Amino acid sequence: MQQSGFAIGRTTPRAKVFLDGQMVARASDGGFFYLGFDRDAGPHARVRIDARGADLTRQLQIDRAEYDVQRIKGLRRVYQGQASPQLEARIAEESRRKAAAFASVTDRDDFRTGFSAPLRDFRVTARFGGQRIVDGRPRPPHYGIDLAAPTGTPVTAPAGGLVVLADPRMLYEGGIVMIDHGQGVVSAYLHLSSVDVAGGQSLARGQRIGAVGSTGRATGPHLCWRLKWRGRHMNPMLMVGVPGPA
Repeated sequence: MQQSGFAIGRTTPRAKVFLDGQMVARASDGGFFYLGFDRDAGPHARVRIDARGADLTRQLQIDRAEYDVQRIKGLRRVYQGQASPQLEARIAEESRRKAAAFASVTDRDDFRTGFSAPLRDFRVTARFGGQRIVDGRPRPPHYGIDLAAPTGTPVTAPAGGLVVLADPRMLYEGGIVMIDHGQGVVSAYLHLSSVDVAGGQSLARGQRIGAVGSTGRATGPHLCWRLKWRGRHMNPMLMVGVPGPA
């Protein structure tokens, strides 16, 4: 296990799952549960399973991850100077909607068999977790992975889930889709040229959700792919091709 990584486990159905003393999930009807580790997670995590009164506790070692430093010049500004009250209100409202989507916790376990890549062919132009220096100014870490592909390239759901946000015209993200794969495992797809799903829609793995674009705050056509679990920022690419527990 590592920073920005995860663990998928299986135990007694509906067992209570605790991480570092906090209850974070109930195992699904199949007994599956998910644990995510933040980009800057500490070296250890304590997991406790309460399975109908039979407790199991394990100490997990979390390995450090190395992150890139990327320098960008000429990023298009969304607005110049001081924002108008209307623009400030739009930014605040969109932030609220994104936060609510990332806080979604559905009683599903579509995460249990890992992810497929959302694009068939792509080039990684920015890895997860890197520090960006934009026009000479340090920015917060990049909490996504950027996958470059031509505008219009189909984007597909990496696993089943519930669409918790779908909007073609966000200020910063442009076209965006967010999917809850169960127990708060929420993935996001940014800068889409088209959004082909609607909020509340249930998806299957491989179903088209949109197309690559450069909408919002972007320098060229690419998919920014993000993943969060209960406030923790994780690398979605680490989920690709991972088999679930027996």
